[in-house]
Amino acid sequence: MEVANVTSITEFILLGFPEFHGMRMPFVGIVLLMYLLSISGNCLIISVVFMEPKLHTPMYFFLSNFSLTELCSTTAVIPKMLTNILLNQNTICFTCCLIQVLFSFSLGAIQFINLATMSFDRYTAICKPFFYNAMMTNRLCFHLSLMAWVVGFIATLSQSIVLWTYPFCGQNVIDHCFCDIGPILKLACADTTVMELVGLFYGAIVMWGSFFFSLISYASIINTILRIPSVTGRSKAFSTCSSHLTIVCLFYGAMFFMYLRPSTQSDTQINKVVFLVTIVALPPLSPFIFTIRNSDFKTAAKRAMRRSCHLPSLAVMKLIKMGSLKKCPQQII
Repeated sequence: MEVANVTSITEFILLGFPEFHGMRMPFVGIVLLMYLLSISGNCLIISVVFMEPKLHTPMYFFLSNFSLTELCSTTAVIPKMLTNILLNQNTICFTCCLIQVLFSFSLGAIQFINLATMSFDRYTAICKPFFYNAMMTNRLCFHLSLMAWVVGFIATLSQSIVLWTYPFCGQNVIDHCFCDIGPILKLACADTTVMELVGLFYGAIVMWGSFFFSLISYASIINTILRIPSVTGRSKAFSTCSSHLTIVCLFYGAMFFMYLRPSTQSDTQINKVVFLVTIVALPPLSPFIFTIRNSDFKTAAKRAMRRSCHLPSLAVMKLIKMGSLKKCPQQII
C-alpha cells in the first residue's frame, strides 16, 4: 500500500500567490517585464564582454560568468511560474519539480561562489596591484569559474538524489510559486531531520564560507582605499568595488533570511516576498549596478554596437566590389 501511495504522486500543485488572483494580469505583466529586463541586461553584458577585446579582463570575465548564472537561475523558475498563472493551471510534474530544485539551488550556490571570486579579484586589483597580472591569469580565472560550477552542482546534486528517494503519501500541495526544498520536505512521509541538517551544513559552507571570504576581502579593500592619499584615487578605487558590495549585501541578506533556518520551520509567506525580491526584482537591477553604469562598459558597448551596425554595410560593399570585378573583363572586351 505504501508503494502505491508513493507512485500515485505524479505532480505537485503550486499555490503561488493567491492574494494576487484578482489582479493576475497586472502581476504577470510586471513579472514578465522584470524578467525581460533581466534577460536583456545580462545578455548585453555577456555579448559586449565577448565582442570587445578591451573587456577581456578577469573582472569582466567574472561579471559575465555571474550574468550567465543569473540568466539561468531566473529562467529555471520564472517562465514556469508565469505559464501556470496565465493558464490558471498551477501544476508541475514530480520529475520537473525535482529538476527545478536541482537547477535553482545549484545556480544559487554558483552565484555565491562567483561573488566570492569577484571579491578576490577586486582584492587583488586594489590591495596587490603589482602582483595582479601575475596572479589573475587566464588559467586561474578559468579554474575559479569551473570550480564554482562544479562545486555548486555537486553540493546540490547529492541532496536532490536523497530527496528523490523520499516517499510522498498523497499530499502534493506546495505553498510556494516554485519547487522550494522546504515546502517539499513538509510533504515527505519520512523523517527529514537528516536531510535538513545536511542542507544546513551545505548552506553554511557555501553561504557562510563565501560570505566571510567576501567580507574579509572587502574589509581589506576598504582599509587599503582609506590609506590612499589622493581623493581622486580613493574615489576611483571605491567606485570599482561599490557596486559589487551593494549586490553582495542584497544577495546574501535575502538568502540568509530564506535558507539558513530549518527548512520545514520557515515562514512560506515571508519566503515568497524574499523570493520576489531575489528572483524578480534583483536580477534586472544587478546588470545596471554591476556594469551598465560603468563608463568603460558603456564605451565598449557603443563601440560593439557601431561595429555590429557596420558589418552589414561592409558585407554589401564587399558584394558590390566582387560584382564589379566580375564585370570588368566583359567591359574590357
